[in-house]
Amino acid sequence: SLSAGLDLPGRFLFATLTLMTLIAILVFIEEAVYIYRKIPSSKRSIIIWINAAAPVISTTSCIGMWVPRSTMFTDFTAGIFFAIVIHKFLMMMIKECGGQKLLLRRFENGRFTISTGPCCCCCLCLPRVPITRQTLFWLKLGTFQFAVFRPVLIFLSIVLWTNGNYVLYNLSPKGPALWISCFIGALTLFALWAVGIMFRKVRILLKCKNIIPKFALYQFIVILNHLQTTIINIFATQKIIPCAPPLSATARGSYIAQQLLIMEMFLITVISRVVYRRKYHDLEPLECVAEEPGDKKQTP
Repeated sequence: SLSAGLDLPGRFLFATLTLMTLIAILVFIEEAVYIYRKIPSSKRSIIIWINAAAPVISTTSCIGMWVPRSTMFTDFTAGIFFAIVIHKFLMMMIKECGGQKLLLRRFENGRFTISTGPCCCCCLCLPRVPITRQTLFWLKLGTFQFAVFRPVLIFLSIVLWTNGNYVLYNLSPKGPALWISCFIGALTLFALWAVGIMFRKVRILLKCKNIIPKFALYQFIVILNHLQTTIINIFATQKIIPCAPPLSATARGSYIAQQLLIMEMFLITVISRVVYRRKYHDLEPLECVAEEPGDKKQTP
C-alpha cells in the first residue's frame, strides 16, 4: 500500500478523494431506492445500471489508488461494467420510445443516418438505412457484442498476465497487449457507433425525456474513462510524466488518472441524480406523440 509513505498533504488528498467516493456511493444508493419506487419495472433495472456507471468507476479508482498493485484488476472491472452499460443505454432509448414495436410504428417510413460518429462521421455518402426489425437487431447486436467480447478479452488478458506474457504498458507488436488493446478498441468504436445512430434518430422524440443531457453524461463517462486514461498512460509510457520515487512513471500515470476519475465521477454521479430524478409516470411514451409530427417532418 502506498498510504504508509504519504506526507500530510498526501493523506489529506487521499482522505478527501475517499470521502468523495463514499458520498458518490451513498448518492447512488439513494437514487436507486428512488428509481425502484417510482420507475415502472420494465425500465427500472436498465436505469439503475446506467446510474451505477459513475459510482462503480469511482470505487474501482479509489481501490486502485489505495492499493496500486490492484490497478489492473480495478481497471478491468470498470471496463467490463461499462461495456454492459453501453448496451443498457441503447436499450433504454428503445424502452423510452415505448419498446421495439412502438418504435417501429413511430418511425414506420423513417431511416437511420449511419454517417455518424465515431466510425463514419466523415462518410456523408453512406446511404440512409430503413428502420426495420432487422436494422434494430443489428444495432442491438453492435452493443451486445461489446458486452460479451470485452469481458472475454479481459479474462484472456488476466490469464496471460498471471503467466507473465501480458505486460499492460508493453505495446510491442510481438506482445499480446497491443493486439488485444486494438481489438477492444475496434469493438468499442462499433458499440459507440450503434448508440450514436440510435440517438441521432430518437433525440427529438425523446426530448421530453431529457435524453440529450443523459446522452451527454454517458459521453462524458466514455471520454473520461477511456480517452483521458489512455492519453495519461501514453504520457507516462513516453516519460512525459516523470517518475517520483517510490512511484515509477507508469505507476504515477495510473495514479494521476485514478485521482482525476474519482473527482470527475463524483460530479457525474451528482449531476446524474438531478437529470434522472424525474417523475417518469408523468412522461409516459404516449404523451410524447405530440413530438412525433415534428420528427416526421424532418425525415425526408
